[in-house]
Amino acid sequence: MVTTIERCVATARQAGAPRSQVENFLSANYVPFPWQWRFHAAARLADVSGGPDEIGCGGSRGPGKSYAILAQMVLDDARRLPGFKGLYLRKVGKQAREQFDDLRRRLLQTVPHKYNRHEGLVTLWSDSRIVIGHFLHEKDIDSYLGFEYDSIAIEEATTLTLVKYRALRDSNRTSKPGWRPRIYSSTNPGGVGHAWYWQKFVKPFQTRQEGYTRFFPATVDDNPVIDKDYQRKLEENVGWRLQAYRHGNWDIAAGQFFTTWRQDAHVVPTPASPPHHWLKWCSLDYGFTHPTVVYLFGKDDNGDVYVIDEHRQAKWLVSQHAEAVHALLARNNTHATSLRTFPAGHDVFARRGESEKTVAEQYAERGLMLERAHVDRVNGAAEVLRLLGNPAEGIRPRLYIYDRCRHLINCLPTLEHDPNRPEDVLKTDVDEDGNEGDDPYDSLRYGIMATPGTNGFVWN
Repeated sequence: MVTTIERCVATARQAGAPRSQVENFLSANYVPFPWQWRFHAAARLADVSGGPDEIGCGGSRGPGKSYAILAQMVLDDARRLPGFKGLYLRKVGKQAREQFDDLRRRLLQTVPHKYNRHEGLVTLWSDSRIVIGHFLHEKDIDSYLGFEYDSIAIEEATTLTLVKYRALRDSNRTSKPGWRPRIYSSTNPGGVGHAWYWQKFVKPFQTRQEGYTRFFPATVDDNPVIDKDYQRKLEENVGWRLQAYRHGNWDIAAGQFFTTWRQDAHVVPTPASPPHHWLKWCSLDYGFTHPTVVYLFGKDDNGDVYVIDEHRQAKWLVSQHAEAVHALLARNNTHATSLRTFPAGHDVFARRGESEKTVAEQYAERGLMLERAHVDRVNGAAEVLRLLGNPAEGIRPRLYIYDRCRHLINCLPTLEHDPNRPEDVLKTDVDEDGNEGDDPYDSLRYGIMATPGTNGFVWN
C-alpha cells in the first residue's frame, strides 16, 4: 500500500524537486500539494546561473499560496544558506504579523526558532533571520530599500505598483558566495498592480516564453484540504470578484470596465492578409510624450468589425508616423486612398500659431487625410461593450482583434470604471517606461464610432 510520504516523494520527483529539498520539507512535516511542488522546484532552479529568480503564484483565494512561499523561505532557503536574511512583506503590517504568526505555528512546529512579534523578526537555523514588513502606503517600501535581502516574499503583489516592486527588487541582493537572490510573490487578479503583474508573470507563462520569471496558477480546487464551506463562500461572489477570487481569472481586474472581454473569444490569429473586399478604415490617437496609436479596421460581409493592425510609438515626428502608417497599410494590401475614413482626436486639428500647420495638415501633406473623431466617451464605451458581446452568456462578439495588436490586447482588460462617472472608462497614463496607458483604447474608440454603415454613413 502506497503511503502519503511515498506519494509525496513521487510527486516531488515528477515536479523536479531535488532530494535535499524534499528532505528539508518532510523533516518539518510539510507536505506540499502538487502545484506547490512545482513552485518549490522552480525556486531551486534559481540556484543555477540563468535560472528563474522571480517566481510568482496566483489565482483564486485558498489554494495555499502564502503557505508555499513562506515554506520555501523558512524551510529551504534559510536552512541552506548560513546567515540567511529574508524579507516577508504584506500590505498591512498587523495582517502581515498575524498571518506570519498563524503560518509559523503550522510550519515551524518541529523547528526551533525565536519569534519577536513586536520587532517583526524570526530567527531560526542558528543564524538565519526573516524580517516581517508591510506596505500599507507606497512610501512604506522605502523603509526596506538600501538593505540586503537574500530572498524577498511579497504577499498580495498586485497591491503594489510596478515602480515600488522594482525598488524592492533593487534590494534583492547578496554578498554571500554561491547564492542567487530571488523574489517570491503571491497574489489574486485585480488591484493597482494587475496589469504589470500579468505582463511580467502571467503572459510569459501563457505564451510559454518565460525567461527569468516563473508563474504557477492555482485555485481553491488545487487545495485538497480546504473546507468545502470556504469554497461555497467564494462561489457566492458575483461579477469580477467571482472571476478573481473563485476562478483566478486574469482576464479581469477589480473594477474592470469591459467585464465581457475574453481573450480566447475576441483575439483571433493574424492571417497572411485580410480579405481585399472588406470595408477598411483607420483611426488615430495623437501624442508625442504619450504614444501615437493608429489602428487599421476591417468590416466583413456579416457586419463584424476586425482590428487588423496596430502602430504605437512615442516621441516620433509626424513624418515618421506617416511613413510607418503607409507601411502598415502596404503590408495589408491597402492604400490610403481606399480608406473609408480616418478619424482622429480633435487635438490634431488645433492651430497653435498663425503660421503653424496643424498636425492634421502635416498628415495630409503625407497622403493621410484625417477627420474629426466622434469623441463622446460614454457612447464610445457603450458601443465597444455592445460589439464585445457576452461570450459567457452566449452573445457572440461582433468585434475581433488580430493577435499582432498586442498593445490593444494588453490594454482592454485593465481598463476600469471612472468612479466619478461610472459609465465612462477611467483615464490612465503611461508608466515611467512609456508602457500601459489608455491610448490604444482611445484610438479603438474613435475607430469603432466611425464604423461605416451599410448605407455608407460615417459618424464623425
